[in-house]
Amino acid sequence: MRTDTPAGTTATGTLPAREHLPVGAAGPPVLDVVIPVFNEEKDLEPCVRRLHGHLARTFPYGFRITVADNASTDRTPRVAAALAASVPEVRAFRLERKGRGRALRAMWAASDAPVLAYMDVDLSTDLNALLPLVAPLISGHSDLAIGSRLTRSSRVVRGAKREFVSRAYNLILRGSLAARFSDAQCGFKAIRRDVAERLLPMVEDPGWFFDTELLVLAERAGLRIHEVPVDWVDDPDSTVHIVRTAVDDLKGVLRVGRALAVGALPLDRLARPFGDDPRDRRISGVPGGLARQLVGFCAVGALSTLCYLLLYSVFRTGAGPQTANAAALLLSAVANTAANRRLTFGVRGRDRAVRHQAQGLVVFGIGLALTSGSLAALDAAAGSPSHGTEVAVLVTANLAATVLRFLLFRAWVFPDRRDLPRAADAASDARTTGTASDARTTGTASDARTTGTASDTRTTGTASVARTTGTTTEVRR
Repeated sequence: MRTDTPAGTTATGTLPAREHLPVGAAGPPVLDVVIPVFNEEKDLEPCVRRLHGHLARTFPYGFRITVADNASTDRTPRVAAALAASVPEVRAFRLERKGRGRALRAMWAASDAPVLAYMDVDLSTDLNALLPLVAPLISGHSDLAIGSRLTRSSRVVRGAKREFVSRAYNLILRGSLAARFSDAQCGFKAIRRDVAERLLPMVEDPGWFFDTELLVLAERAGLRIHEVPVDWVDDPDSTVHIVRTAVDDLKGVLRVGRALAVGALPLDRLARPFGDDPRDRRISGVPGGLARQLVGFCAVGALSTLCYLLLYSVFRTGAGPQTANAAALLLSAVANTAANRRLTFGVRGRDRAVRHQAQGLVVFGIGLALTSGSLAALDAAAGSPSHGTEVAVLVTANLAATVLRFLLFRAWVFPDRRDLPRAADAASDARTTGTASDARTTGTASDARTTGTASDTRTTGTASVARTTGTTTEVRR
């Protein structure tokens, strides 16, 4: 899995806010449609001419069609070159290695169009869905768009075998990677170029799994994916090897799932700036994300409680109640902290993971004190209580410990990192001399150190440093 930083970006950089793309007569076309092909000498020319005619009639902006030849061994390169020579909006490129994902990565990375799309050469998808596919990207509403054959309003003609494989694969994605998009492999997709510049370096697969990996990473990063129901007619002459492709896809699912589980992907590079999403806008007196965190915490807590009770029952068969309680609570607490870190509070990666577990163990100690104290009180009151009574008391004590655990997790272990700079600004942004605040002052200068006409102003609130000498200003962010 790729984790390198793309050229021109930083590990903590974010995507710019989405805006409606400017449209003008000059400059690059708005849309670049890539058609990856391998040994398609028969279908390539009618496909390109049909697509060109449709775009010329219906698409209101400038467009380009790019033929990406994947190391074809027939006449496909010559057909592509002839099309590029005869149709001004068509260009052709040849790659010496096969792979749809490899071709799309290369063509999208080299394109100057603000909206990038691709479709299969057989044109199985009705072209009337092309404008609805790219319109949300042009308007700034969405980051990616996909055609879906599995929505209720889609109309699809294909054999039972392909229908079963497609639906089974998407069920696997939903169950294993928690994917919410409906159709990962429809050959009809589009992406904004600014998103592709950040996302493509993280996508590793060069083949058919490229689409799925792209969509899963985008969805996990919180990008908006628009789905368009399509009319789709299966190509009976398709050369796709279903079994081999399915095996490769399952290997890709395992690889991506493992990378997401250990936080190996810097998905923060794909974040939109604060305020771009209405969910980011804070309401006075309401902590941000509280409802979502409560739901996640309750779900994790319910599973942890079941895990704890199961472990306690197992340990109780060979140990006393105090020992069984401590061992079961310790193991479930470690798993609970890890699950809440990732699922409830959205902390990814290994950064501060050890510290979070250490703080979680402190919370565990508090829970242990509550539950152990409850057992001790029960033993003192009842002498030799039954196993069922012990379990009932422990459930009650764990509920109390759960409430306290959530408060400690939210306020101490996993505080909202967005609030910390604001608190730091208000508490200790600068060193104060005399009656000046938030500044270092010499003479009558405030918020600056002044010598002659040169000034150095440091502002923590906006995370910027400006150095001014004469009329020259350098700003570092």
